[in-house]
Parts: sequence; structure tokens; C-alpha cells
Amino acid sequence: MASSARHIQEPLGLRVHPAMLGLWAFIATEALFFGMLIGSYLYLRVRAGTWPPPGSPPMELLVPICNSVVLLSSGLTVHGAHDSLRRGNVAVLRGGILATMVLGAAFLAGQAYEYTHAGFGLGSGLLGSSFFTLTGFHGAHVLAGLIFLALVWVRAGKGVYTEERHLGVQAAALYWHFVDAVWVVLFTALYLI
Repeated sequence: MASSARHIQEPLGLRVHPAMLGLWAFIATEALFFGMLIGSYLYLRVRAGTWPPPGSPPMELLVPICNSVVLLSSGLTVHGAHDSLRRGNVAVLRGGILATMVLGAAFLAGQAYEYTHAGFGLGSGLLGSSFFTLTGFHGAHVLAGLIFLALVWVRAGKGVYTEERHLGVQAAALYWHFVDAVWVVLFTALYLI
């Protein structure tokens, strides 16, 4: 049952904006997409018998670890930005969103560095194709998140968001946390297992 034209009343009395329901549905489909990619990767690894395939260069850990610290730190900055807005501090919101964008861009730069120094390419067999597919799709999601955050940052500068009106910020933060969570799973699957 609808409590107003803009919100949906849930059984526990929580009010959820329809746009957030849509975002949750989108994130669920993206989680399934990444789940299928990661599941396929793990299946291929098991079927290969020996991993990495013989003759493959060793996977370096320094850049991915640094990238992980950078990306997970960006999750803290976006959370802090959203939390500041809920307390009415728009200036901190803009600074936090900007810091998140800088960290996200640094993550992509680290990923580009790793790509150019990996010692294997997209066409170099199972290792290359699976690695670049998984990290490439994740990188595309990071880029989409950066665009989303840039739009929020611009709109925040125009005074669109307030303590009571912050749906766009909430949505961008939720998407960014999803990107972080996917990276934790990818990092574990690609580098630690």
C-alpha cells in the first residue's frame, strides 16, 4: 500500500522511495552478473587442474593490494559525505564526494598500470581472458560510479541536496558501496585463492 505518491510503505513501517527500489533491483541484477562471471571463472580454474596455467607469469600483489586500500578508503569517504549531508553539512558532502572521485580515479589508474605490466594480455589464454574480463567489467562499473558521483557533486554545488532531500546522494553512495563489495570478492578470487 502506498503512503504517498513518492514513497512505498513497507510492512515494517519503512518508507522507501520507488527510485531506491529500482536501484536495489539494478544492483541485484549486477550482483547476479558478477556472480555468474566469478562462478564461471572458478569453474574454469577447477577444470584447468593447475592454476595459473603453466608458463603464466606470477600474479603480482603490490598494485592490487594498494588498489584495494584506495578503493575501500573511497567507500569510507562516500559514507562520510552522505552522513554529513544527513546532518546538514553540504560543504563536507562536496569534499567527501570529491575525495571519493579522486580515490576512484586513482583505482582506475592503478588498474591501468596493472594492465600494462601484467605480463599477459587478453588473448593469452584462460588466465588473460578471465582476468581482463572480470577486472574490466569491474573497472567499467567504477567508471560509471565516478560519473554518477560527478553528477551528484555538481548538483550539490547547485544546492539541490538538503538534509531532508538527498536521494541522489544516497543512491550514489549505495552504488559505490556495491562497487567496493564486488572488488573485495574479485580480489579474493583473483589474487588470494
